[in-house]
Amino acid sequence: MRITGFDWDEGNWPKCGKHGVSREEIEQVLLGTPAILPDAHPDEPRMRAIGKTAAGRYVFLVFMLRKVGAITRLRPISARFMHQKEINHYERPI
Repeated sequence: MRITGFDWDEGNWPKCGKHGVSREEIEQVLLGTPAILPDAHPDEPRMRAIGKTAAGRYVFLVFMLRKVGAITRLRPISARFMHQKEINHYERPI
């Protein structure tokens, strides 16, 4: 599957931006190498991502893949900076 960009609109941007994470930071995380896990949302297939911005800040995201015709885009649903306890857990050696 080839992803051709991001799906931003008035439905998802206000919810993503309300916690102070910018569009640029969200896109940096999703274009990087985030840890991705399934999200148990009952109505649509969503995924969770944990990753770092270019500035090194950890972000937790919920997103989905939205396909319109032959085009697939990443649609962020919500985003927030992670708390230190979450970062410590994420960075813990396996």
